[in-house]
Amino acid sequence: MELVPEDCFTHISSFTSPIDACRVSLTSSVLQSMADSDHVWEKFLPHNYQQIVSRLVGPPLLFSTKKELFAALCKPLLIDDGNKMFSIEKKTGKICYMLSARELSITFGNTPLYWSWKHVQGSRFAEAAELRTIWWLEIKGAINIEMLSPKTTYKAYLKVKIADRAYGLDLLPSEVSIEVGDYKSHEKVYIHSHCKRNGKFSCNCECDDEWLEIELGSFYTESVQVQEVRMCLKEVKGEHLKGGLIIDGIELRPVC
Repeated sequence: MELVPEDCFTHISSFTSPIDACRVSLTSSVLQSMADSDHVWEKFLPHNYQQIVSRLVGPPLLFSTKKELFAALCKPLLIDDGNKMFSIEKKTGKICYMLSARELSITFGNTPLYWSWKHVQGSRFAEAAELRTIWWLEIKGAINIEMLSPKTTYKAYLKVKIADRAYGLDLLPSEVSIEVGDYKSHEKVYIHSHCKRNGKFSCNCECDDEWLEIELGSFYTESVQVQEVRMCLKEVKGEHLKGGLIIDGIELRPVC
C-alpha cells in the first residue's frame, strides 16, 4: 500500500469509511500522511458541509484540516438560529438531524390555553413545548430529503418528557406515521408515564436528563425526486382531555 500513488489511495479511501481511514493511518508513517490528508477526509464530509458550517450558531469552528473539521462535526451543533441540531456519525460520516419543537407544526401550539413554551432542563434547545390540556393532540414535522445522507435508512424519534402532572395520555393509543413520496408507514403506540422498552416507546437517558424516544417510523433516502419526509404523532379520536407531554423535537438518525 505504501507504493500506491496518493491520488489512487484517495480514490480507494472514498470507498471505505472514516474508521477504516483511522485504522490505516496507524500502520505506517507514510500511510498516515496519506490517510490524514484533506483529499481523503473531504470524501467523508457531507456534500454540503460548507453550507452547514455557515449556518452554525455561536463562534466559528476552529480547524486546520478536513479531519479536524470532521471531528468537530461529530459533536451535535446548533444551526439555523438554534432551531435545529446537526451532527455526523463518527464511524460512518452519515448525517444526523434534530428538529426543535419550534420547527414542528403543533396543532394549537401557539394558544397559551393549550400549550406553554419554556426552557426545560436537559433540553437541547432554548425552548420546549409543554401540553397544558387539550383533546386534539397532533404533532407534525418535515425535512427536505436532500438534507440527509443519500441511500440511507433512517429512523425518526419524537423526543419527549412526561410531566409529573401528566394525565389522559395513555387512555388511547397515539398514531405515528412517516410519509416519503408514495411510501407511508403507520403504527400505534401508547404514551405511558414510565419508561417502556418495547421497541416502539423506549427510554433514552443521557447524563441526568430523562428524555424519552417515541419511534415514529423508518424510511430510505433513495429517490432524488422526493423532496420531503413528513412525520406525525396524533391522538384525535378520543374526546378526553390530556396534558403533561413535553416536546423537545424530532430526531432523525441513520440505522447502522
